[in-house]
Amino acid sequence: MPEHRRHFRDELVSVEQQALGGLDMVVGQVDRCLEALEHQDVELAEFVIADDDRLDGRYLEVHQGVLSLLARQAPVAGDLRIVAALLHTIKHVERMGDQCVNIAKLIPLTGHEPPVQKEILDKVLRMGRGARDEVTLSRRAFAERDVALAEALVVQDRVVNAFNREIFALAVTMGTDEDTREWAMTMTLVARAFERIGDNAVDIGEQTAFIVTGLFREFSDSSHPETG
Repeated sequence: MPEHRRHFRDELVSVEQQALGGLDMVVGQVDRCLEALEHQDVELAEFVIADDDRLDGRYLEVHQGVLSLLARQAPVAGDLRIVAALLHTIKHVERMGDQCVNIAKLIPLTGHEPPVQKEILDKVLRMGRGARDEVTLSRRAFAERDVALAEALVVQDRVVNAFNREIFALAVTMGTDEDTREWAMTMTLVARAFERIGDNAVDIGEQTAFIVTGLFREFSDSSHPETG
């Protein structure tokens, strides 16, 4: 392999590791969101918001790294697919970070002693852990170029989506107490954010399949959720 191509491949591997590191950062943010939700920890929620700057910085690093590679080299075939997939993947990483911020911003709105309904909170936490698992699986699938693992994200995402529907159904039956209803509605927004994190993880799985096969396909049809 010519020296300039070897150098290109080394740089491409480095940029990919930066992108995968961004997924590790998302996992950390989700973990902090879950802990803040469980313990109504407003200070930890504020940390999640502040720490989003690191994820934004990682997005810029990967984006600029990819553009630099394109400017200096003309990647072809498999390398070009990786470059394209990395641009999509780091954008999904940035979006997942934004969803963590959305969750963190909702936590102080419920007050320091909110009227927590255990059944709803338990489902929200389980949903959040499911979304976290999706992020972890998407990272592994991408790193290992494993299409079967990537496709398994669809199964996990159905579980997360089911929790989202259950949480909403419970929230709309929350009696007449105004504070309780407001808390429950806030949890539906939290659930929606976790759902979006899962959706972005599935999108990263689709990029994995694209790298391996050279063909892009959606794993599920969002216009017909019952089939996805």
